[in-house]
Amino acid sequence: MKKVAFYTLGCKLNFSETSTISRQFEEKGFLKVDFQENPDIFIINTCSVTENADKKCKKIVKEAKKISPNSYVTIIGCYAQLKPKEISEIDGVDAVLGAAEKFRLIELLDDFAKAQETKVLASEIQEATIYNNAYSINDRTRTFLKVQDGCNYGCAFCTIPLARGKSRSNTIESVVKSAEEIAASGVKEIVLTGVNIGDFGIVEGKRNERFADLVFALDEVEGINRFRISSIEPNLLTNEIISFAAKSKRFVPHFHVPLQSGSNTILRKMGRRYLRELYEDRVSKIKTLMPHACIGVDIIVGFPGETDELFLETYNFINELDISYLHVFTYSERANTRAIEMGGVVPKKKRNERSKMLRILSDKKRRKFYEENLGKTFSVLFEEDVEDGKIHGFTENYIRVAAKYDPILVNEVRRVTLDQINDKGNVEVIEPEFVYEKH
Repeated sequence: MKKVAFYTLGCKLNFSETSTISRQFEEKGFLKVDFQENPDIFIINTCSVTENADKKCKKIVKEAKKISPNSYVTIIGCYAQLKPKEISEIDGVDAVLGAAEKFRLIELLDDFAKAQETKVLASEIQEATIYNNAYSINDRTRTFLKVQDGCNYGCAFCTIPLARGKSRSNTIESVVKSAEEIAASGVKEIVLTGVNIGDFGIVEGKRNERFADLVFALDEVEGINRFRISSIEPNLLTNEIISFAAKSKRFVPHFHVPLQSGSNTILRKMGRRYLRELYEDRVSKIKTLMPHACIGVDIIVGFPGETDELFLETYNFINELDISYLHVFTYSERANTRAIEMGGVVPKKKRNERSKMLRILSDKKRRKFYEENLGKTFSVLFEEDVEDGKIHGFTENYIRVAAKYDPILVNEVRRVTLDQINDKGNVEVIEPEFVYEKH
């Protein structure tokens, strides 16, 4: 029985796909082991959103060969699709599979026999037209359920359409079936994931269904306490979806909505499909219907042409918005994107300074959001996340909670009152009277 280990870089979507591929191996009689358990095969699922992600891939390969020098190392994922030849030249890599091939790697690599030459199986991205269902299971308390793949937007900074192809989706019927399977396994929370999930519904190039209708259908799935939308474009987050979430049985008051810039000048250069006024309207609509809702924001700093004045537009816009936290990305040049040809390159030192400013602002926003919710009662899904005698979990509106460790709490949803913020920035529950959540 060959031992296989998996390592995932990047997003929730990658985690859902790694988990599904790992189940394929187990069904074929392979033994899934941890990275350090001297595996015969390593499968490394890569990301290529930033230059740093590429460097991480090379580091993981090096570590794998230290642990198991005779192992068979396979690279899949976005980096593998974008730069297969570059990866094939990394010392220790045996195979590289692209977007159209990764779900067939057991079939394509046969017995994982090492050869003189690195095996490169990466079709042109136009060949990646099949939708492959995926979800994570047994990896974490919550499950990442893939509902959509690819993107038709083509933003100036983004390589994802080049790495994953055109937008394509599962069907509502199939997603509901997967959710029911996940519920049967005992999972309490599902995070819906994809490249552009608001664009859900395209099958074989034609729009057949809507994301809103998927949300309505999933809200009826018994056995799942919570559905969380991982990230949705502001122009696709409709009033219909927001209003439904406000009264939903299972969809939580947590939205992650990419902004990327608070300057309309930069948004236009990026090729985004909205302006800041629409974003402000989305935030206002959410907070009017759900004052306790958590809103996360993606921001890119240092995009070409972002002057000091335009950056301050972004900073001041976010500072005034009623949002809860930021994910800050420092712009990095990516081959074959429109942005790399643009003038007004921002020096890397200045990009880093701006990132630091926004990360400090994010900490302040999160602290303020936590403080606003002290004294209120929420449900917490406790995870197998124990540190210094405390067990941790998240409220439905994504506040990280710490309570005295009790093994019976793992994967349980309980009602708690938020007491105070501890020195690690989490909300502490002092003497909770735990009550089972009804669902």
